[in-house]
Amino acid sequence: MFQHNNTRPHVTRICTEFLEAENVPVLPWPAYSPDMSHIEHVWDALGRRVRQQLRTAIEEEWDNIPQAKINSLINFSDPPPTFKKKKKKKF
Repeated sequence: MFQHNNTRPHVTRICTEFLEAENVPVLPWPAYSPDMSHIEHVWDALGRRVRQQLRTAIEEEWDNIPQAKINSLINFSDPPPTFKKKKKKKF
């Protein structure tokens, strides 16, 4: 089953003939009706779930950072390891 919004590129003869030749059933749909599109409701539900899962994951990871690590990262006198100068090896 294929759904499109009946815009001009979707209903051209070549497109229609291709779908018919490939036996692709097309859901009858009024032109220019994105508010009636079922897939938009699916995308909305997916977006809400992903946002909630992301928020939960961020909160869990935040809680797992040891306070000492947070303190060391915000203490300007002790820069993070990535900013410390590396000692050159002598041969």
